[in-house]
Amino acid sequence: MFDFVTKNKSLSQGILFVIFLPFAFVGVDSYFRGVGVGQTVATVGDYSISQEEFSRALRDRQEALQRMAQGRVDPALLDNPDLRYAALDGLIQRRLLLDSALRAGVTVSDERLKDIIAKQQLFQDEAGRFSLPRYEQYVRSEGMTPALFEARLRQDIILRQFAEGYAETTFVPRAVVERLARLSGQQRELSQYVLSPDKFMKQVKLDADAGKQYYDANPAEFRTPEQVRVEYLALSVEMLQRQAQPDPAEVKKYYETHLSQFEVKESRQAAHIFVSADAASGTEARQKARAQAEEIHQQLKKAPAGFAEMAKKRSEDPGSAANGGDLGYIGRGSMKDVPEFEEALYKLKPGEISAPVESRLGYHIIRLTAVRPGQSKSLDEVRGQIEQELKKQLAARRFAELADGFSNMAYEQSESLKPVADLIKTAPQVSGWMTRLRAAEPLLNNPRLLAAVFADEVLRNKRNTEAIEVAPGTLVAARVVEHKPESVQPFEAVRAALEKRLALRAASRLAVEEGRRLLGELNQGKSVQIAWSAPQIASRAEFRNIPEPVLRQAFRLDTSKLPAYAGVENPQLDYTLVRVTRVQEAAELPPEKAGELAGALRQVLAQEAMAAYLAALKQKAGVTINKELIEKKER
Repeated sequence: MFDFVTKNKSLSQGILFVIFLPFAFVGVDSYFRGVGVGQTVATVGDYSISQEEFSRALRDRQEALQRMAQGRVDPALLDNPDLRYAALDGLIQRRLLLDSALRAGVTVSDERLKDIIAKQQLFQDEAGRFSLPRYEQYVRSEGMTPALFEARLRQDIILRQFAEGYAETTFVPRAVVERLARLSGQQRELSQYVLSPDKFMKQVKLDADAGKQYYDANPAEFRTPEQVRVEYLALSVEMLQRQAQPDPAEVKKYYETHLSQFEVKESRQAAHIFVSADAASGTEARQKARAQAEEIHQQLKKAPAGFAEMAKKRSEDPGSAANGGDLGYIGRGSMKDVPEFEEALYKLKPGEISAPVESRLGYHIIRLTAVRPGQSKSLDEVRGQIEQELKKQLAARRFAELADGFSNMAYEQSESLKPVADLIKTAPQVSGWMTRLRAAEPLLNNPRLLAAVFADEVLRNKRNTEAIEVAPGTLVAARVVEHKPESVQPFEAVRAALEKRLALRAASRLAVEEGRRLLGELNQGKSVQIAWSAPQIASRAEFRNIPEPVLRQAFRLDTSKLPAYAGVENPQLDYTLVRVTRVQEAAELPPEKAGELAGALRQVLAQEAMAAYLAALKQKAGVTINKELIEKKER
């Protein structure tokens, strides 16, 4: 670990997010080479991607999808060829880019890495200081060691720097931006006519055994997944915090030893008259600005009461000039950009006006309007705040004391949760029905816990799960109390809904046939009686009550001859006719919007350039893939 962890402060959440993007499924070379003892899934040059490495990447991607969908992802989507190849492609891309970046000399110094970790808000305590326990707890919760975490982060920063180079050097011609602006701002007047399957239901005649034939041919659609109910215990810092009762003597002691935290420091209300002359202005310009400030100061010495009026007329600070130069109250350390200003302000007496004060921005003539003295809040004023802090500390200590016992008892006395319940003095709770992919209770909807619950040792042998950290500072142990194996719903239970679904599909086909017939007649110029919706103006960016597929089709239409017609088959099983009757070209795009559009286009072009670069790297490195292993589903 780094020595910095007790010294550094402050970070943005963004860096950690980078770690878990699709690229970030591998750690340092030595880590993966050390565990890559299985079969080789792919080779990238002389580097081999092992089956273990690939499986880990696939699981990470599946868990990420589950989290994004809050556990509602269809199981079939979580282990299909597209997802498996995407996981492998992430590993291949990372290896190629990392090798290329390192060859190009892209590096991250130890000091920069230390600073990035130390500034991460996720790792800071309530006072904004770096917290080693929080850092180590997070790293453990992600199944990593600090060394592996830091190695991954270093690689991700290198990759981000390398990718940003493409974005920063991409050029977009002005003519392309203008053309795109015209297209994106174009408006079209359109109407719709929806042919709903409901209108054709009376024409549908299903065969008597159509439902049974479909049921027999598609048994997978009618399977009920394996389910369990569990009893479980949770140990969390949050739970212990609710139970904690700080000693009043400890509250008083904390107050006395942390008095500086409860001080309201002195602040001073200031006004100024500003004469601008930044460092780039040159010597002559700064001398001229100084002379102007001296002249204003001499006038104020004769008539100090006219400071506010003088500020309104002569100050070059638009933010304060209209208010007579008033800057409000300024505390110590709040003007780090112009420390000379703050130093001069805190030397003045109320009502006093300073001589011109030089800063990197120019010259300031400062008046001290009022002083708000510092003071300390009383113990009663901050008692609640202190109690909350002490509760957190007590809960964290208690969690550390109980966590090992909780984990050990759940594992060593695995025939029952009672010993664990006695330890934490909490009765087990019983869950609702859970599948291998989802639990209704958010606490239990954790991929690692779900996998543990359905493991043979727990499911078949009626053992406790191990204690699993489902969130930072939260452990859960569970055991199965009821089990329903996978089953197929009987035909009679699904017959009515199935026959209705089949009839709706048949009606949808009739709607599509009728829609295509009408569209053909419209495009031939025939007169067709259609109850079009009221005309509506829409652009590619602004539209209301228009489905996206309809809008896309409306803007694909050739509008050289109006009206123009198109048809759209919608996912909702209906068919929509769309008519465009008018086209309105976009006005000239404002410069700021043109800049935004150019930036977005640069991103797209940079992504294309990166994709082309990766394709070249793949070809040069000689990537080979063991398709049999990739397409083989994991058990």
